Amino acid sequence: MRIGQGIDIHAFGPGDHVVLGGVRIAYERGIVAHSDGDVAIHALCDAILGALALGDIGTHFPPSDERWRGADSRVFLRHCADLMRQQGLGIGNADISIVCERPKIAPHAQAMRANLAADLGCDVQRISVKATTSEKLGFTGRGEGIAAFAVALLVAVS
Repeated sequence: MRIGQGIDIHAFGPGDHVVLGGVRIAYERGIVAHSDGDVAIHALCDAILGALALGDIGTHFPPSDERWRGADSRVFLRHCADLMRQQGLGIGNADISIVCERPKIAPHAQAMRANLAADLGCDVQRISVKATTSEKLGFTGRGEGIAAFAVALLVAVS
């Protein structure tokens, strides 16, 4: 077994939607990021890469590389899934927490779980997506940005 944790944070900026867990959610603001700014997937990628001891998402997909400008973060997650398989590992379970006052996450959590499970090649029951607010405290509480935290347990597959 291998365990990793990941964190990602992005500021809100101009736009009309956010992408979380591969789901496009209509919102009055967008995410300031080099890629699509999917904090849920970025945190999960970092958790997987940490468990594999292979650095972080910026090592594999540097923001200085124009190929990744506006990129769909699901590409990053599929890359992490390939790296797991190369080491004979798969997802035991993954748990993602998204921190924001808005947009509301609960109506989209099941679709996020389905996307993440599909990209990781695992049963949706192995993926948890949940959300919390920061009770109006800090940058997330003031609506300046969004954060995600992820933990991934990797297990040997046969």
